[in-house]
Amino acid sequence: MQLPDGFTRHFRTSRVTDPWEPIYSRVDDTGVCIGLIIADAHCNSRSFLHGGVIASLADNAMGLSFVQIARQASSEVSQAISGAVTVNLSIDYVAAAKLGQWMQINPRVVRVGGSLGFVDAIVTADGNPIARANATFRLLQEKV
Repeated sequence: MQLPDGFTRHFRTSRVTDPWEPIYSRVDDTGVCIGLIIADAHCNSRSFLHGGVIASLADNAMGLSFVQIARQASSEVSQAISGAVTVNLSIDYVAAAKLGQWMQINPRVVRVGGSLGFVDAIVTADGNPIARANATFRLLQEKV
């Protein structure tokens, strides 16, 4: 399968997601989309994409997008932002995805506040919606 335009190996690795590699991402001025080709390591016993994989990667894409947009929104504070933590995460599963499909998470930063932000995302498999996600994040500031 050829990757969609702009996707390359994901720039952020984690011990949690290492077994799911390769994971891909596309970064633009609106945030970070994450995608992967669904393989055995991503599936439950019925060979459907596991909801935990969707939740983990949606959290990743939404959090990275939030930090990126928060840094863009305030150049004074941007250097002090060290990351974000998830305050709340909600996923609604609307359809199943299968082996071999391209799963993509498309986040949208809804609002960046002083220390909190709100992000949602649509998760698709071969372009068809399979889940929607909502999250609240708290910015982490480096002590200066």
